[in-house]
Amino acid sequence: MHQANSLQKVDSYKVGVGHMKELMPTMVEAYHHFTVACFAPGALNEKQKQLIALGIGLFANNEVCTLYHVQEALAKEASRQEILEATAMASAVTSGHAMSQGVTRVEQALDSLT
Repeated sequence: MHQANSLQKVDSYKVGVGHMKELMPTMVEAYHHFTVACFAPGALNEKQKQLIALGIGLFANNEVCTLYHVQEALAKEASRQEILEATAMASAVTSGHAMSQGVTRVEQALDSLT
């Protein structure tokens, strides 16, 4: 049931993009070409790029992006271990983000308000 729900969310996204393409074909096609170019193998292979995208999706708290990039990482033969390591890295960066804001912006706010 949970897997079906996840697949439905990704499918809903794809349907939504299809509707948008009907109204704005040039924009959607440009976006598609851009993302295809970004995910093409280069210095990083496609699996590595999907794992990076997964981490960014988690950081952005984007459920559909997260589900989509888990699917794509699996399709690029990422192991469960690799996917979970990418998830752990996203967690580390997320907590690092909060810490960096805490020791900079919050400290600055405290200095200016007290």
